[in-house]
Amino acid sequence: MLLDWFSTKHIDEFADSIVAELLRRFPQSGADLSTEKSAEKAMKTLDRIFSRIGAFAAEHRPNLYQKACFGNRIEWALKEAGYPAPFVQVVTQKFLAYMAIASAARTSARS
Repeated sequence: MLLDWFSTKHIDEFADSIVAELLRRFPQSGADLSTEKSAEKAMKTLDRIFSRIGAFAAEHRPNLYQKACFGNRIEWALKEAGYPAPFVQVVTQKFLAYMAIASAARTSARS
């Protein structure tokens, strides 16, 4: 049971899939957000990613260590892909916050 606390295989795979979707939907060269339609499409993509994070957190209930690994994996993958530091910082913080809120909601619902 204690060794499961340090298991991050499923977290790493999930983080990699999130980064892959970001790379596909928001290329490092820049996403075109100049029109209302393109901005709405970007928001739908982000909503979809947030939904995936929420569903994952509710199902797997990641612990503190696993959440930290998730954030670290997202951050370094985006840095290595060449995204600007402010973008990396904001995305990592928002994804971690959403995961924390979703897993906390699941925990409080069980009480």
